[in-house]
Amino acid sequence: MTATDRSLELINTAAQAAADKLAHDIIAYDVSDVLSITDAFLLASAPNDRQVKSIVDEIEERLLKELGAKPVRREGDRDARWILLDYVDIVVHVQHSEERVFYALERLWKDCPELELPEDAKATRGKAAEHAKLQAEADDTAGFGDLR
Repeated sequence: MTATDRSLELINTAAQAAADKLAHDIIAYDVSDVLSITDAFLLASAPNDRQVKSIVDEIEERLLKELGAKPVRREGDRDARWILLDYVDIVVHVQHSEERVFYALERLWKDCPELELPEDAKATRGKAAEHAKLQAEADDTAGFGDLR
């Protein structure tokens, strides 16, 4: 079994929305062969809680406006470290960069086929590492390097 056309449409719209809000490392997996509860997962991350929430809000707004899709469940809003949007056909995970590294969902789903995403979404690959490097350099320049 493979992800349905509807699932792919939802994934692509959500991925573009995440990219438009500067999400990092956007990737999607077809999990339909290993899970019966959903067709696909979309993973994205951001370096701070406010941006995580902004990305999720944009995805939710865009899917409703463009495709008439509402999530059946939204979890993780209080801390905004890992917010999950469940659309039944797809599940969207937007994580703070630290949670993304710690939980490493990519490792869990690495055997599932990766879905093709819009170019803007693909261009986000490696942005989390790039952001962390720039932040470390800025901390060093500001004199915080010896506090680590």
